[in-house]
Amino acid sequence: MRKNKTKIKRNTSLIAMAVILGLTGCGTAGGGTTDTANKDKPLVWWNRQPSDSATGELDIAAVNFNKDTYYVGFDMRQGASLQGQMVEDYLLASDLSLDRNGDGTIGYVLAIGDSGHNISAARTRGVRSALGTGIGEGDDLNAAPIKGDLNLDGNATEVKDAQVTLDGKTLIVRELASREMITDKGATWDANAAGNAIKEWSSAFGDQIDLIVSNNDGMGMAMFNAWAHANKVPVFGYDANGDCVAATRDGFCGSISQHPDVQAYLTLRVIRNCLDGVDVQTGIGIPDEAGNVLSDSDFYYKEEERAFYALNVAVTAGNYKDFLDPKAVYAPVSHQLSTKDHPERRVFLSIYNKDDDFLSQTYQPLLQQYASLLNLDVSFVGGNGHDESTILKSLDVNKFDAYAINMVKTDNAGEYTSLLK
Repeated sequence: MRKNKTKIKRNTSLIAMAVILGLTGCGTAGGGTTDTANKDKPLVWWNRQPSDSATGELDIAAVNFNKDTYYVGFDMRQGASLQGQMVEDYLLASDLSLDRNGDGTIGYVLAIGDSGHNISAARTRGVRSALGTGIGEGDDLNAAPIKGDLNLDGNATEVKDAQVTLDGKTLIVRELASREMITDKGATWDANAAGNAIKEWSSAFGDQIDLIVSNNDGMGMAMFNAWAHANKVPVFGYDANGDCVAATRDGFCGSISQHPDVQAYLTLRVIRNCLDGVDVQTGIGIPDEAGNVLSDSDFYYKEEERAFYALNVAVTAGNYKDFLDPKAVYAPVSHQLSTKDHPERRVFLSIYNKDDDFLSQTYQPLLQQYASLLNLDVSFVGGNGHDESTILKSLDVNKFDAYAINMVKTDNAGEYTSLLK
């Protein structure tokens, strides 16, 4: 059984008070498509928190749409810090051979996912903060990332040079280049764009690239396959996708698991509890009748944001074997609910981009397994990755008992709630 060893202090008194006072309770049982108004049906925002893409400010109206509205994701700040720490630890454990061309500079390139996404912002800032290359407010994990540019001479205004001592010699640490990996149609977090970027960069200044960091594994793996593997350049990603975890044996140096098994369970368990009219912590912080329950090292609940956050864990050569099957359900919450006490309900669930590696390879298979365990009939709708139109056209509100929305853009929560009013 996998356990996250990274600890974050959880506000247990607040959660306990919420349970006692019913502040985290859900609606009444039995609300189906025939007797519950759409505006009152459970709504879970997942993976993409409703927020201002420029500032990262939470969309309070969206997370308080009704009393059965919640957000499920992972602690992006903790995860961002972990990724930065993982890269820093690798750097500090290295010797002078890491400086491939001996120019006295450890140069890295950074693949940015979506410049308007608060998760991408956190990961970008987390790496820069850990390596010392962030500038001023740029170290703030709430700040939106800069799209990035070339910085071969170290004179960029978005980042600064840092220093590291290896084998008694002081070297410069420099972000040589960074870029938002976006297609000509506007799709972000794009693996092909990342693969093309590393080909371009390596052709222009490849001997200066000593490390590659990516906001996610899909982009990281594309850069690994396109150039880094053959040139033995370490790559660090995020998501612990199966192919990247397996590639740890071949030089993909590390990733971060955002505990997708816990996130997928939380996404559907919150809906199940709201449909059943029980405390939202049932089977989460409070054991259910089947024995499902999570621990403090798995998640925490933040009441003022109506948000459940899974905790992250670093995946490296030392523990990667524990993560080789990212589609395995989490043992503590793998027990089947009875159909008598938890009758089947229909759920609409959107995925911002049907081609996203992490969501398609890991998250959706987990959701499908948990849907069966929780007696939920889930209809999956994949978006195009650059606007909400595909998803919105498929959202027939009268067919479903609940909704789980993974937005294309974090600003667009109102486009969904307007259909439910």
